[in-house]
Amino acid sequence: MAGGSRRTQPVYQITGAARGLQEDQGGRARRYAISMGIRTVCFLLAVVTDGWLRWAFVAGAVALPYLAVVFANAGRETVKDLPGTILRPDRRAISAGPAAPLDKGRSEG
Repeated sequence: MAGGSRRTQPVYQITGAARGLQEDQGGRARRYAISMGIRTVCFLLAVVTDGWLRWAFVAGAVALPYLAVVFANAGRETVKDLPGTILRPDRRAISAGPAAPLDKGRSEG
C-alpha cells in the first residue's frame, strides 16, 4: 500500500458481550475530562464577559461538575438481555406445608 493511506475494513460485532472494564473506564474518564475542560472554559468566559452571557457561563461552570460525575458514573449498569426475575403465579416457591404449632417442641409443665 503506497502513499501511507490504508482503508480499514469495517469490524462487525458478533457477540453480545459488554466492552472490557479497562475500555469502559477509559471512555468514562475521557468524558469526564472533556466535561471538566468545558467547565474551565465556561469559568474563564464568565470572568471576561458581561451581562446575561456571564450568568449563562456561571451556570454552566456550576452545573457541569454534577453532570460530569453523573455521566462518568453511568457506565456498566446497562446490561441487556437479563433473564426475567419476576416469578409467574404458577411458578411460585413451594410452601412449607400445613402450619405446625409453635410450641410443638416444648413440654408443658
